[in-house]
Amino acid sequence: MIPITYSPAYTLVPTYECFNRCEYCNFRVDPGQGAWLTLTAAQEILQSLQGQGITEILILSGEVHPQSPERPAWFQRIYDLCQLSLDLGFFPHTNAGPLHQQEMAQFKTVNVSLGLMLEQVTPTLLTSVHRQAPSKKPARRRQQLQWAGELQIPFTTGLLLGIGEQESDWWDSLQAIAELHQHYGHIQEVILQPHSPGPQQTWQASPFPLAALPDLVARARQILPADITIQIPPNLITDLPLLLQCLQAGARDLGGLSPMDEVNPSYPHLPLAQLTLYLAQAGWQLQPRLPLYPHHDAWLTPSLRQRVQAWRQRDVSNGGMQQ
Repeated sequence: MIPITYSPAYTLVPTYECFNRCEYCNFRVDPGQGAWLTLTAAQEILQSLQGQGITEILILSGEVHPQSPERPAWFQRIYDLCQLSLDLGFFPHTNAGPLHQQEMAQFKTVNVSLGLMLEQVTPTLLTSVHRQAPSKKPARRRQQLQWAGELQIPFTTGLLLGIGEQESDWWDSLQAIAELHQHYGHIQEVILQPHSPGPQQTWQASPFPLAALPDLVARARQILPADITIQIPPNLITDLPLLLQCLQAGARDLGGLSPMDEVNPSYPHLPLAQLTLYLAQAGWQLQPRLPLYPHHDAWLTPSLRQRVQAWRQRDVSNGGMQQ
């Protein structure tokens, strides 16, 4: 059986408010139009998750403008949600859009990893789907990946496919990720995420042609260094035989499997037992992992490293995989 990993996860959304207006987005609401998640509500949620096998708390937030007077309160709310998650026995992974370098350094103390989709390096999207999305400037997002490397933060990034880019842009984007990783060694996973239409988006476009995904995975495996894992979201690959083709082409991770995909709420995940059985029948063994790969444990702060290593020791003693 060939191992395929996933993260048993739950997503907390501090706020859906976002100053960007990406035309394909099915997540955001306008600033001032959504309530922020309180720490009291978050604690009730997290306590209800204890003992259910969930390890990762994905903190996924809409973006507050870097110069907004609400930015400090927004940052503090996310920081406090991360600390609360740690206190209750979970491992936070935050994706809150581009951050200041100092914000990243502070988040490193309460997260085992961070993430930001590079999406595409071509600037042409700034005149189409990203015309009202200032933080989607490719240079800004590449800077984020560079800072993560300089700060020794284990990082997840990826491509959003089918948003108006050209095929050559895929290879350029993957090469940009590969070059940064070759310098810093910090990229854990690259997500290949096909655009999947939802009810809220304003952009009128067809979904990414999924039949092209296995070949893209194979080419990505050639471009990316071997120690970067390719991740594909199984809920967006609605044809299960095609999912197997992507695994055969080199994908080895299915990301966070949670009750709801907040970014793509119209696409629920298969029940874990059903997905596990289907993969096993095809020779693939689905295994849980942390949102931190073992070769990056040494980058953690001492208190986080102690928590992670204690979990790994318990997992091994229980017959699990040290992932």
